Amino acid sequence: GYAQAFLVFGLGQGLVVVLLSFLLRKPTVAVPIRRKNLRLPQTKVDRSPREAVRTPVFWTMYALFVMVASGGLMAAAQIAPIAHDFEVAGVTMNLFGLQMAALTLAISLDRIFDGFGRPFFGWVSDNIGRENTMFIAFTIAATACILLLGYGRNPVMFVLSTAMYFAVFGEIYSLFPATCGDTFGSKYAASNAGLLYTAKGTAAFLVPLASVLSSAYGWSAVFGLIIALNISAAALAVFVLKPMRRRYLAAEAEIAEEAEAHKVKLA
Repeated sequence: GYAQAFLVFGLGQGLVVVLLSFLLRKPTVAVPIRRKNLRLPQTKVDRSPREAVRTPVFWTMYALFVMVASGGLMAAAQIAPIAHDFEVAGVTMNLFGLQMAALTLAISLDRIFDGFGRPFFGWVSDNIGRENTMFIAFTIAATACILLLGYGRNPVMFVLSTAMYFAVFGEIYSLFPATCGDTFGSKYAASNAGLLYTAKGTAAFLVPLASVLSSAYGWSAVFGLIIALNISAAALAVFVLKPMRRRYLAAEAEIAEEAEAHKVKLA
């Protein structure tokens, strides 16, 4: 039963976490290594949360986080009702060697793809840049919703399109903390990323909107909203956030150079 499964897996996961915690060690060298990388512009000035929230670039990232997270949370909350309305929930499938109901298979694959998508897109962003990766991921998410809306009544397409969507949804939890650290420095990285992460809570307030829209206008309205949010976020990431961060980091570099020159002069 579910209660026993939650109990056993919960205790097991807790035990693993406790045992692995004994392997954690504080780094002997705490000075961050700063590399000059045109694809990954990084600040030389550490900004506290109080300073970060006074910048337009922080609130631009916050808005993007809310837009993408709200769509993903809507999809996660409504996947079962969608599957039942599309009449695919109980269809038995055999895919990737797994045989189970389409809804159960979809949920299982969604979690797996979501998990692997986070480090994968983190690695991609390390190579091609944060905003470029956001554009790719958000565009793929919009495409997955279009496929789900158009062909989701086919069990195979339902499973594959939802897996495709969640494979690129989890990346916000790796991309935004990294972008925040690149922008505001490493000294307050945990505080700043935690503050930015409250955008997920803000996005949660929009989730009930999916139920209202589906009741009034059907699932096409819900998917239309998610598609619009992801396409808008993709465009904003490249055409607004990217140049905004470059201007901000250029200004921060000038501040750092002036401070260094002042130190040399005093010496």
